[in-house]
Amino acid sequence: MKALLLLLALMFASQAEAARPAHPGGTQSDSGATPEFKIVTASERGTYIVLGRDLATTVAPAAGIDLEALPSAGSAENVRRLRFEPGVKFAIVQSDVYQAFLDQAAAGNKDAAAMIRPLRVIVPLYNEETYWVVRADSPLNFIHEIKDARINAGPIGSGTALTTLTLYQSMFGVPLPNQKTSYLSNEDALLKLTGDRTVDVVAIVGGQPMKLLADMKPEARELIKLLRFDPEQPASKEALKTYFPAVVRKSSYPNLLSEDIQGLAVKAFLVTYDYNLKQTAQYLSRFARSLCQNFGALQTTGHPKWKDVDLSLPDLGEGWSYYPATARELRSCSTSRNAGQGPSRGACTPQEQVLGLCREQAITQAAPRSGPVTR
Repeated sequence: MKALLLLLALMFASQAEAARPAHPGGTQSDSGATPEFKIVTASERGTYIVLGRDLATTVAPAAGIDLEALPSAGSAENVRRLRFEPGVKFAIVQSDVYQAFLDQAAAGNKDAAAMIRPLRVIVPLYNEETYWVVRADSPLNFIHEIKDARINAGPIGSGTALTTLTLYQSMFGVPLPNQKTSYLSNEDALLKLTGDRTVDVVAIVGGQPMKLLADMKPEARELIKLLRFDPEQPASKEALKTYFPAVVRKSSYPNLLSEDIQGLAVKAFLVTYDYNLKQTAQYLSRFARSLCQNFGALQTTGHPKWKDVDLSLPDLGEGWSYYPATARELRSCSTSRNAGQGPSRGACTPQEQVLGLCREQAITQAAPRSGPVTR
């Protein structure tokens, strides 16, 4: 029955896309009204929705698109909404959520295959830090010490929840026990952590500076602390097979941290659907062109995380694909930008480094890992 319902939903989605007017958002009439697109992000207090709003105000207008940034429960919900919700043309998705769908599909799950097969990557965005919050008086100090704790994984359907479950499995080789797991929002979980103490660890995922943590008062340090990551621990080494080392900076959370600490990160991606309608592809192509042309403005006036984004398109892991129309624009954009900077050269000289004339190369760092998320 579940498979039948999914099949019917897929058929309906395909028919709806084919039956839409000759415009990508389903709202443009012959009068040439601006199409209305949507991007699904995450919590109102997270980083994703700020990035979505930046794209809506800085990139979409030049592409002739009216873009609305919508909150959501997170990456797993975003995959479903991009797949089936009318008007949703973009989604921000964590790499391990995307990879988890691919792994389930490879293992024979037909529902997962049908869900993820038509999705395409526009551009990798940045590393997104994971935060493990405990009470200030907790005996826990490192992430590898959470095995027996009562953990809030994040809302069901969110990327945070899947990251928490996947990371726990990666570190300890067993699933996170149901009896020790809750699925509250970040805000509700923090109240439980510091109030009735029925939660020991709150898992939060978001690009730094993440508003929820950055907005905390100095007094918060008396109530909570962030766990550190020790890469030398056996459990930590297992985690690094899927996730990425990161530094959680004091400057991002001055009211919580007295120094930078080691952490773990997952990668975020801007994705779309494999649209084949000509006008849809044209609008997405224009969007990519505008993203290139207005990238400097995003880095200057948008969320600080835009400074970590590189528009070069690295090779993707097995099962991942770029959307052709946007990939052509971004590769052309990258070629033009590089041409304007003169011929390629070798490593910077010490003098160039001192003068700040070296252009950072983040292409290899931006490449997602192709290994399986679940083990």
